[in-house]
Amino acid sequence: MPMKPTDLAKNRGLKINNKLNAAASPARFGAAAQAVDKREQRQQERALGVVPFACKLPIALVKQLQERGATHEGGLNALVAELLGQALAEK
Repeated sequence: MPMKPTDLAKNRGLKINNKLNAAASPARFGAAAQAVDKREQRQQERALGVVPFACKLPIALVKQLQERGATHEGGLNALVAELLGQALAEK
């Protein structure tokens, strides 16, 4: 059974889209984002004894943490670890 002209055009468009999606992006775009593989990054963090920890905080507290974290030498992660350590040591 012959295909309708609209089906042929649709299939042609799908082929073009698949070729575009399969093509590798130029090196200049990938050079800026030389990110480590997430699995490899997690393994490196585990080796350092660091694990991800997520919690929900009020936005005002998050803004304070971000401001202090920007000036802290270890960044936000080190600041939160330090503050939690101090708070747990007090109790």
